[in-house]
Amino acid sequence: MVSTEMKKMEKVWPEVSGIVRMPRNKSDYQKLCDILDELTDEVGNDEGHPLASLMETLGIFIGNYEEIHYNVPPGNGLDALKYLMEEHHLTQGDLKEIGSQGVVSEILNGKRELNLRQIRFLAKKFHVDASVFL
Repeated sequence: MVSTEMKKMEKVWPEVSGIVRMPRNKSDYQKLCDILDELTDEVGNDEGHPLASLMETLGIFIGNYEEIHYNVPPGNGLDALKYLMEEHHLTQGDLKEIGSQGVVSEILNGKRELNLRQIRFLAKKFHVDASVFL
């Protein structure tokens, strides 16, 4: 006997199975990153949002893929930031959310530490744990 929940899932699964799954290659990974970016814009910090658990699930899938395929070298937060910027083909101008061009330059040159707000933003942007930048 199939439960009511299983019947519901059986009906919707074909529509969502292309999204709610572990990425198997770089194309799958990029697709999930793009979807997660959209979800992040939509859901934000609203844990009660209907799509919040989807955002969390995709973040876990992406994180697992990155652990296997993008081995971030050990180092400090600045090294991690530079590495991630290089991997994502970003420049200082792409990080205006963490501060002005001057602030970003000081951070990248080791003259200024990242603050908590900046660390949270970067963790969300790169889909990594905030501890990467500590």
